[in-house]
Amino acid sequence: MRGEGVTRTPAVRTAVVWDALRSVLAERTAATRREALDIVDAGGGTGGFAVPLAALGHTVTVVDPSPDSLAALERRAKERGVGVRSLQGDAADLGELLSRDSADLVLCHSVLEYVEDPISALTAVAGVLRRGGAVSVLAANPVASAIHRALAGQFDEARAVLDDPRGSWGDRDPTPRRFAADTLTELLTATGFAVGAIHGVRVFADLVPSRLVDGEPGSAEALVALEQAAATHPVLRDIATQLHALGHRT
Repeated sequence: MRGEGVTRTPAVRTAVVWDALRSVLAERTAATRREALDIVDAGGGTGGFAVPLAALGHTVTVVDPSPDSLAALERRAKERGVGVRSLQGDAADLGELLSRDSADLVLCHSVLEYVEDPISALTAVAGVLRRGGAVSVLAANPVASAIHRALAGQFDEARAVLDDPRGSWGDRDPTPRRFAADTLTELLTATGFAVGAIHGVRVFADLVPSRLVDGEPGSAEALVALEQAAATHPVLRDIATQLHALGHRT
């Protein structure tokens, strides 16, 4: 997963996202009366989400532009003893690579920041989703980027993030664009999705020094609990490194 700040264990970094995914999987399983759902991970890379979802018994397809990432995905899936279908392509290519109305859930994590046209990418996602299906969007937050640049002493870059409509701090910024909560909502609504709650991901995880977590018994679990509590806080959510949104195809 792309992002700024300190690298944490996967559980800390993704706990809030997995909470939301477990809920949507349970809802979709109940609605369809199918235990095995059809899931597409657009930009799924090496399978950080895809492989665990396949291990739960779901049918998972990863679409990613990088052949190296797809090769790593296949190795990861083999080590876990699960099957994951891999296709090379971009999120905007979903309509050409997959059948319409063929997916129950599409993951679009750390993708909209990098695609040429986020609207086209989400339109393609909507095309492969069945009615009632969901898209899980995870995107970088410009407010968090400003905080991280300021903490690094890059005050001009922090101000640039706030002034730039794309949420970029300059030409050397590796993330082309970032999305505030209202922007994500507008994008999903414009492409035909009913938007649910937006959660903050990594509110504290990228701010807490590693020495306070690594090697201290119970610290990681306590940080996960804190992240879960902060995810929907009306103020803390909006300073998270990433924002997570669920949209349902109506």
